[in-house]
This record gives sequence, structure tokens and C-alpha cells, in this order.
Amino acid sequence: MFESCKEVKFGTMNTRAIEFIGAGAKNFREWYAFIGRRAGLGVPGSPYAINFLPVAPESTGMKPMNVSIYSCGDTSLGCSCGDCPLSGACSSSALPSPPEKGSCSVRIGSLNAKCVEVAVAIIYIVLISVFLGWGFFHRKRKSSPVSRTKPLINVPNGGIIRRTNSQKDENIPMQMLEDVPQITNGVQLSIVQGYMSKFYRRYGTWVARNPILVLCSSVIIVLVLCLGLIRFQVETKPEKLWVGPGSRAAKEKQFFDNHLAPFYRIEQLIIATIPETVNGKAPSIVTDSNINLLFDIQKKVDAIRANYSGSMVSLTDICMKPLGKDCATQTVLQYFKMDPQNYDTFGGIDHVAYCFQHYTSADTCASAFKAPLDPSTALGGFSGNNYSEASSFIVTYPVNNEIDSEGNGTKRAEAWEKAFIQLAKEELLPLVQSKNLTLAFSSESSVEEELKRESTADAITILISYLVMFAYISLTLGDAPRFSSYYISSKVLLGLSGVLLVMLSVLGSVGFFSAIGVKSTLIIMEVIPFLVLAVGVDNMCILVHAVKRQQVELPIEGRISNALVEVGPSITLASLAEVLAFAVGSFIPMPACRVFSMFAALAVLLDFLLQVTAFVALIVFDFLRAEDNRVDCFPCIKVSGSNAELEKGSNQQKPGLLARYMKEIHAPILNIWGVKLLVICAFGAFTLASIALCSRIEPGLEQQIVLPRDSYLQGYFNNVTEYLRIGPPLYFVVKNYNYR
Repeated sequence: MFESCKEVKFGTMNTRAIEFIGAGAKNFREWYAFIGRRAGLGVPGSPYAINFLPVAPESTGMKPMNVSIYSCGDTSLGCSCGDCPLSGACSSSALPSPPEKGSCSVRIGSLNAKCVEVAVAIIYIVLISVFLGWGFFHRKRKSSPVSRTKPLINVPNGGIIRRTNSQKDENIPMQMLEDVPQITNGVQLSIVQGYMSKFYRRYGTWVARNPILVLCSSVIIVLVLCLGLIRFQVETKPEKLWVGPGSRAAKEKQFFDNHLAPFYRIEQLIIATIPETVNGKAPSIVTDSNINLLFDIQKKVDAIRANYSGSMVSLTDICMKPLGKDCATQTVLQYFKMDPQNYDTFGGIDHVAYCFQHYTSADTCASAFKAPLDPSTALGGFSGNNYSEASSFIVTYPVNNEIDSEGNGTKRAEAWEKAFIQLAKEELLPLVQSKNLTLAFSSESSVEEELKRESTADAITILISYLVMFAYISLTLGDAPRFSSYYISSKVLLGLSGVLLVMLSVLGSVGFFSAIGVKSTLIIMEVIPFLVLAVGVDNMCILVHAVKRQQVELPIEGRISNALVEVGPSITLASLAEVLAFAVGSFIPMPACRVFSMFAALAVLLDFLLQVTAFVALIVFDFLRAEDNRVDCFPCIKVSGSNAELEKGSNQQKPGLLARYMKEIHAPILNIWGVKLLVICAFGAFTLASIALCSRIEPGLEQQIVLPRDSYLQGYFNNVTEYLRIGPPLYFVVKNYNYR
């Protein structure tokens, strides 16, 4: 009989029935001993002792029953797979084992490399061999050095105006500059670059003549976009950040929540012992002192009163109550009906050990909410069913949840959760640590609150980075420091204005999307300001230095026009490539990445537009200020003309330290034939190595990654991985089924 019943499952508790009717007996002798053992009142067992004899005496006249005993897995009984794991239905419905993912690898000595890596290495060797062979062959055939073409500007009458460092006697007419064909520095431009050069030639002249109009109109347009910041909101709900609204998971969760109500809000405490040695085993937490500590913690949690709209909210007001008025708190204290006075009455630790084995059958082990408590839900850090060796207590408070995240029920729960986290930080954590234990805690709204905290905590970091870049650009935009004239030639005010334009482009992007109802995300607050700052500073340096390279004798219109012709097409094409790259990312279904791409694309576009409009106008004002001997940062102050006479001694501004390094050291070294080959080989190796190692990238997004490093949830998620045995629920919902 024991062999027939031992594998039958008790479906309600998802355990074997022998655990319920036989106290976990391992053979028929243990089972009969449990059935015949005399038990006290309220304890499972026989009210009087029964001695089961293996063989009946002949004097009794009793004979053994000659009846066949069938296993629950016998096909004649027709047991379901849910009632008997040995049933034939289980074997027939078993899913086929997934195919093993075999990865091709090649062993080279002690190195085990993937086939793709070996293939890329072979491709690299072949390409480098061909490249080096071509390089040596080309160098051998080269009979004379390549003549360097001097920069030219072709003019309509066939003459050539050479850009030299010698002083000219007269200025180049503006009409002559506007009619330059599509040849620059001896290089034929493409059609697109040609049209862009023509455009920037005329546009630069117009901006230089109307700087106030350009500056005011461009800034006003961006400020109008910034008005959308009134509706600025940050999305911090994890499910709306990482799961697309049209994905299967989102649709199924929405269907489940609308028809069966959302799953409960989970508030949790994890109390664990500390190992005596680094790699040692943690001692058991199931002791008298620790359980009394758990009662003290529970008393403090029950005393929480959170204020919501003038009413006080306690745990009993929001907790799940399946039967009666008691909360369905998952804790070992349920073996004492959540009453500390029952601890000594029920037998203390011995009663806990007894309930670990009889939690489904003993009435004294039943919880206060009239349901059995599986020790696996309240303990962690044990092996098998050795619950007494557990090294952690897990206390879980299921709280009622609502579909409407803005409803009173949800707001009441969130108010209590904030008070719960505050209690855990201020009182429970010191209390537990004083007992040489660790405490990890979390609430349903903890992840969202921590994301909100991180989104506001980095404002100082962003501000400092912008100040650092302001100092950097102020130094790099100015001329080589000369004490006698640095207060005029410096570009501090221009650098500050450029950084402000970058900030305006970010705010304008956020404002536009906020106005149309798109919520911002943590990634936007963390990344886009630095991204746009890097792009903006780069282009600002290019524009200013392009203007400074022009002939001083040219009028300001000519210098601005020539500078835009020189660098405008490259800046435009580079910026458009960046905008398109981010715009393509807006098609990603993951909301966080899609919204980031949208915000970044518009921010880069606005930054580029402000650079070629407002910043060019600011360059005009700054150069006019310097020519008029007005002090930087204080343009209303004008100094004597002695410094101006010094500046007129040369047609070109004296190059800075970095420019001299690039011209005199970096470029000559890079122009060496052997260095060219070495650089190309090194970058080719780096590129192919990156491609080969892409196969080692492991997909996934751990919650710890998106949280601040100093968040209390970091320790909580580590403890969940180490101790928790109970995971999220799994539901199967059947749609469109006729139940009649």
C-alpha cells in the first residue's frame, strides 16, 4: 500500500500526499509507526496507540488479503499527471529536451577559440598581407614624390589668388569671393558639397550682415520649444521602460490585470546571518533570540501609520486578507499565530521544527489567516528540506493592488510603503545590525522611487561637467595667451554663450517631446546632456578656428563666409549622419531606447541649427568686439589702441600650442610611410577583433545595473538571488473559451 501511495501528489499544496498523511515517511514501517503513534489533543495522529503486527497470529484466524496493489502510475487507474508524476500521461506529454547549442571552437594549445574568431584572424592576416604587398609594390614603383598642390581660389577671369602668409596690399572684393566655383584647395568637390558651399557662401555673408536678427530669431524659436517643459514628466515604471506597449508580454499582462486583477504588491524583509569566515557556511538563523527579534520587528511594522490625504494608513488597511481579518504575511511567526505570547506556550524552537515537517496537517502550525505556510516561502539559505539549517528569515507582506495606478488604493499603498522603507532604514537596520545580522528590504515602489532619486541626484554632476567644458572651450577658443592683450583676445564670453546654446538644444528637445506627451527617461537625463555637449563643443571649436584662419584684411563678412564654406559642408553632413543614426533608433520597440533615440536626434539637430545660426552670429559679435579693443566679458569697456597696433603686425593669428603640435610633430610623424602602414594595421586589427568578440556579448538587463550603486536595493537583489526560493507567479489564461 505504501508503494502504491508514496508518489501520489497533494495538489493543493503541490507536495506528496505522504507528507500530509504520513509525516514524510520513507517506508511503510515509518508510515505505520506514525499512524499508530498516540498523539495529544490538537496534534495529528491516533488518539490511542496502535501496534501494527507484520504477521497475524494463527489463533486470531485472520489471513492476509490476497489483493493486487497497483502503483498510481498504472495505466488502468488513469491518474492524471498532476496527481501522479509516474503516470503515463506525464511521460507522453513530456516536452522534448531542447537541442544542445553546440558552438564551433578550435583549440590552439591551451587556448580555446571560437571558429568565428579564428576565421576573422585568418581574414585579417590575408587582408594585411595583401595591403602590405600593395604598399611595398606601390612604393617601389613610385619614381618621384607627389607634388603638393598649394591652396587655390579660382576666380572667374581665370586668375589665381593664392593664400599665402605674405601681406596683401588690397582686399579681395566680396563679389569675387561669392563667385568661386566648386574647386577648393585644388580638390574637385562633389555636387552636394558644391551646392552646400554656394549656400554657405551667401548664407555666411548674410549672417555677418544681420547678426542680431539671426541670433534673436533662432534663440526665440528654441525658447518656445522649451515652454513644453511645463509638462515635463519622467517615466520610472520599469514595465513601461523596458517592455513595449505592443509586445506580447504587455498585452497578456494587460488582459490578466483587466480580467483577474493585478498581482499583489510585495513588501519584503530579508534577515540573514553572517558567515564566520569568508568562504564559510552561515550559521542557522532559527534560534530563540532571532525569532524574538522577528517579533520585535513585526511589532514595529504593525505600528506604522502613514498619512495619506489626512487619513492614517496601517498594514491591516491595505494587506491581503484571504480569510477573515488577518493579513497573509509570509513569515515563520505564523506558526505562533503572529502572537509573541504563543511562543513559549507552543514550545518555542521545538514547535518551529515540528511545523517545518507538519505545516500542512497540524492545527497548531496553521497560520493566523487559516492557511498552511510553506517553510520555503519564509526561509532561505538551506539545502533540500533541512529548514532548521536556514540562514535567513524572509518576511513578505502581500498588499492589495489596483489596475489604476493613480487610484486611492494605489496611493494609500505607496504612502505606507514610503513609511515602511523609512522605518527599515532608520530603525530596523540598526536593530538588526546590533544582533550581528544583515537586513535587506524592498517595497513594490522601491525601484520606481530609486529611479526618481537617481534622475534628480545627477543634476549636480551634469552642472559640473558643463562648467568644466565651459572652462575648456573658453581656453581653446582664444588665442595664445599674451598678457598684454589676453583680456581682448580671449573667448570666455563666446565659450559661455556656446555652452548655453548646447543646454538650450537639450532643453528644447525635452520641451518639444514633453509638450506632445512623451515622458522622459533616466537614460535621457544621464546621457543626452553629455552627448550633445561633446558634439556641440567639437563643432564650435571648428567654426571659431576656421574664422581665425582667414585673412585679417578681409572684412568680417568675407571671413565668416570663407569659414562656413571651408567647414560648413563637413559639419552639416556629420550632424545629419548623427541625426539619422539616432532617428533610426526610434524604430526600436523597447520604449527606453526608442524615446532616447527620439530625444537625442532632435537635440543634435537643434544643436547643429543653433551652431550655424546663433553661434555664428555670436562669432561675428565677438570678432567685432576684439577689433574694437573691447574687453572680453565686459564689452562695454574699451581700451586704448596700442594693443590693436600690435595685432595688425601680422595677417594671421599666431597658432596655439595644440595647432603647432599637430602641424610640426603629429602630422609629420603620421606622414612617414611605415607609420601609415602601422596605424592602418592596428586599427584594422582593432576593428576585426571587435567584430569577432561580439559573439561573446551576453544579452540581458539586470535590475542592479539601472539602479544607483549606493541604493539599498543593490543588497536586496543580491539577497534575493542567494536566499529566495519562491519566484514570480506563472499564470495560464485561456481566452475565448466556451465554458458552457
